[in-house]
Formats: sequence, structure tokens, C-alpha cells
Amino acid sequence: MRRHPVFRVKNDRKGQGNLAMKSEAIRERYPYLYETHLHTSEASACARNTGEEMARACKEYGYTGIFVTDHNWGGNTCVDGSLSWDAWVDQFCLGYEHAKAEGDRIGLDVFFGYEAGYDATEFLVYGIDQAWMKIHPELRHISVEEQYGLVHGAGGLVMHAHPYREEAYIPKVRLFPEWVDGVEGINAAHHWYTGTLRDKTVFDKRAVGYAGEHGFPLSAGSDIHSTNLFGGGMAFCRRLRSGADYVQAVLGGEDYAMTDGKVWYDKYGRCISDD
Repeated sequence: MRRHPVFRVKNDRKGQGNLAMKSEAIRERYPYLYETHLHTSEASACARNTGEEMARACKEYGYTGIFVTDHNWGGNTCVDGSLSWDAWVDQFCLGYEHAKAEGDRIGLDVFFGYEAGYDATEFLVYGIDQAWMKIHPELRHISVEEQYGLVHGAGGLVMHAHPYREEAYIPKVRLFPEWVDGVEGINAAHHWYTGTLRDKTVFDKRAVGYAGEHGFPLSAGSDIHSTNLFGGGMAFCRRLRSGADYVQAVLGGEDYAMTDGKVWYDKYGRCISDD
């Protein structure tokens, strides 16, 4: 069973007009912006820029911090699978480490996470670290259910990434409501102004609806793979201290806003920007 409180939301549009604010006012209320879904070329085969380069770009854009969430062994990783487990983890974490070093230098918060793949069904994992990974070599072979239990044992968070995405590399949409803490409801890569060739916003709409049905908290990120940033993420009223602090903020019901880089939403996925 999930350990977090259930969030029940009425998705009625009647009250949304009262929520509308200018983007500038939203940023004043939620001044600390975090990119929660970011890849680096050190570990993700689909990424084009290093952790250091991603950190600099995100700082210049105006982010307070980023979560490095490279593809793990079950996804589109570029780390050699024949390496020993410890060596594999060391190589896998290089993108994060390079981003962290640059972030410390320029004043950008950099937190660790990863994107776990199960036959193209993917989950964003937060609140764990490199040392935890090293003592759990079984991670390479565990099921979705076992992942949930192991991550929870470490005080971590499992969010279903883009659950309704339909692409050639995804055989079918699979949902695991019993084995996630929440849902990535806003993925900026789905939105037309990020360069997508077709309207994919329906994926986000379905994800928000799914979260509402199950009482899941939502997250937002860009799913960014290069320094051509989309501007998606989550904005908080305060600065986050760590990945564990992010876990507590999401599971504890803390207030935050979400953005796809242009439009702003409340933490339930309702549009709150009117410009």
C-alpha cells in the first residue's frame, strides 16, 4: 500500500477562473524553479550535452536547481553493461557528478535521481544516491513491484514518467497504480512549442486525469536531453535542501506550481496562468 496521503481533486473547470494569475505573479509566489527530468551524455545515449554543460545552461535559464535523471540499465543508457556493478554505478553517476561540481561552482542546486526502464515503461526515482545503488546490485533484475519496495525502504520516491506517451519505442501503455507514489503529469517535451511535430498534449491530459482518479501527486519536468531548454519543471515557495527534501515536499502535500515552459499549472494540473 502507498504510504503517502491521498490527494483528491475535483477537476471542475468552473473554479479555474479564480485561479488565474499572470506568470510574473506566479513566479513571485513560487520563486524556486527546479528541472526534475534531465539527461546527460555521460549516461544517456539519447542526450547530447554533458552534465557540466546542462548545469550551466539551466543556471543561465533561471533554474534554482536540477535533478539529473539519466536512463538506467533498463533504458537508453550508454554505460557499458559488461562492467562490474560498482564500476557501472560509478560510470552511470558521472553526469550527475559533473553537473554537481559545476553547480557548486556557479550556485545551482544539483540533486541525484534516475529514470528506470521496464520495456520502455519508465519511472523517475528520487531520494536515493550512488552509495545506495552500490549496495543493491539486485536493482538490475528486480520487478516494478520490487523496485517500489526497495526505493521506499530508502525513503525514496517513485513517479511514473509520461505514463500515456505513445511512441514507436513504447510497445504499449502500462500502468502500475499500486507501485508508484505519483505521476509526471506535465512533460514539456509533449508540447508544440518545444518543437514536437504533432500535438502530444493529450498524453499530459490523460496523465493528470489518471493522477486525479487515484489521488496521486503530480510532478512536472522537461525530459530534456540537450542545452536547448524547454523551461519545464516545478516551482516551490522555498528552496529545496536535498533530494530527500523534494520527496517530503511532494508526499507531504506542500504547495508548488508546475510549468511546461510556457503555461503554469497548480499542483493538481489545473491551468493557473492567464497570459
